Amino acid sequence: MTDTQKDIIDFIKKNRIANDDKVNEIRQRVEDGESLSEILLNEVFFDEESFSLFVGELLKSNIIKIKDIEENFSVNLEPILKSFAEGINATYLDLDTVDINYKLAAKVPLAQLRKYFTLPLYEDEISIYVAFGEPYNIKAQEAIQRYYPKKIIKIVITDPVQIEKYFNKLEIGSGTQELINEIRRELTTSAAENPNESSGIMKLIESIIKTAILYRGSDIHIEPTENNCIVRTRVDGMLVESFVFEKDIYPPLSSRIKLLSNLDIAERRKPQDGRFSLKIMDKEYDFRVSTLPITNGESIVMRILDKSKVMIKLESLGMSDVTFNKFSKAMRVPYGIVFVTGPTGSGKTTTLYAALNVIKNITTKIITVEDPVEYQLNLTQQVQVNEKANLTFASALKSILRQDPDVIMIGEVRDQETLRIAIQAALTGHLVFSTLHTNDAISAVNRVLDMGIEPYLVSGALIAIEAQRLIRKLCPHCKSKITLPKNTIAEFKDFLPENYQFYKGVGCEKCANSGYFGREMISEILLVSEEIQSIIARGGSKAEIEEQAKKDNFVNMFQDGIIRAAKGITSIEEVYRVVKS
Repeated sequence: MTDTQKDIIDFIKKNRIANDDKVNEIRQRVEDGESLSEILLNEVFFDEESFSLFVGELLKSNIIKIKDIEENFSVNLEPILKSFAEGINATYLDLDTVDINYKLAAKVPLAQLRKYFTLPLYEDEISIYVAFGEPYNIKAQEAIQRYYPKKIIKIVITDPVQIEKYFNKLEIGSGTQELINEIRRELTTSAAENPNESSGIMKLIESIIKTAILYRGSDIHIEPTENNCIVRTRVDGMLVESFVFEKDIYPPLSSRIKLLSNLDIAERRKPQDGRFSLKIMDKEYDFRVSTLPITNGESIVMRILDKSKVMIKLESLGMSDVTFNKFSKAMRVPYGIVFVTGPTGSGKTTTLYAALNVIKNITTKIITVEDPVEYQLNLTQQVQVNEKANLTFASALKSILRQDPDVIMIGEVRDQETLRIAIQAALTGHLVFSTLHTNDAISAVNRVLDMGIEPYLVSGALIAIEAQRLIRKLCPHCKSKITLPKNTIAEFKDFLPENYQFYKGVGCEKCANSGYFGREMISEILLVSEEIQSIIARGGSKAEIEEQAKKDNFVNMFQDGIIRAAKGITSIEEVYRVVKS
């Protein structure tokens, strides 16, 4: 038992939250390895709201520090910190919502900021607003005050994890400072007139891209704000701030990226799209670039396209055995249509490419129509949609059908005309793969009918509908066991495996303190049986289809996610975030 746990139990006894016998029982159970937080919640000492108030009282009594809360309790930190900030007449802030003035922080050595666990945020005419990890530490307040003698220090309360995250950003920023200085020197010379000649900017772009790739990023966002130029990377589906530069670095940076992508560097009033390739760490990458005019300049997004990822095997996507077997069966049917559904960024295109990799061979003619063509597939003819040349999904499909294909892949069904041609192709002897945007597999049937296709055509053409999401996997290096409250488990106990154990991500260097490392698919698949065909043909409801699907052993995405959480692959919070939000 830790000293903090002993102090908390003494607090419970002193304030008569439990009688002596119960306190002794709690002490013994904690010594036996049980979670103090779970004991207090499950033994009906507190509900979640009163538990947050209890933790707030521990803070005010200086029994625990802010950084100790998550280590000892499974609670939502925000309401506790808001209440605590009110109690000490301070301000609570979520640092991710603040445009931090990094020039202020630069006045204090990073070693000093780390020592006192403080972070200067912004200033007004009278005050400097500083986040303190330990707001009662007078020594820390006096040390920081010395760097800003003409202003009053105002205490800001925030999540200590966020402060640590910004320390890391400052550290990365100091590592690139020499590069920034080189760029500034170049800006004062003739190189500023032609950014193509600026080697410092090119080194910075390579550094940004290399960092994103090392962090397993899929997209790089470069965004000018009023005070800074922020670079964020999408890692495992979530945006993470990678770099923060001063505003003067943004113009040459954006101009150089535009030149690389063959875009008009003088055009800042309308969106542009481009592409370029670059060799990073001895590997060739493609980058799809998009610019968008915003209030402070242009937002630039670079999608990282790793050519090796297209060769992913279907069995490596993370489908459960049941879903994999059903999907494998569906894609080997000689003709019909298979839909893959899900929101943007759920891996639909990757699933379709993996399926085409399985079925492609020298005897099969495969043609795709995509917008855009992201990866090149061998033994496959790929058509790029070009709206300006009137080459739409529908017009391309009409031409494709005259090319004698066996398999057709349509990047996305956007309108009734495209859908009707796809279904007619499926009914006339072609195997068609396509994507739809629906929340689940069964909803896709209604979406197709709502787009104006006759029920008898839909029932005859549909083979299967697979719906999917990408879910973050817990970092294997830092995940730790947790016990969920009984009322939470009651919601899904019917489909839990026999020997289950839930985990949470703690955060470590390997996962950049996120607690997660990598993603895999959770999915569900509706095989259109004869009984479901009959329901669709006679215009049956979604509830009827769902009832019949359950009889056919349909496993929905939520169940698939819960099973993975119960096996320690992901967290229960991640399942709810992805499926239920």
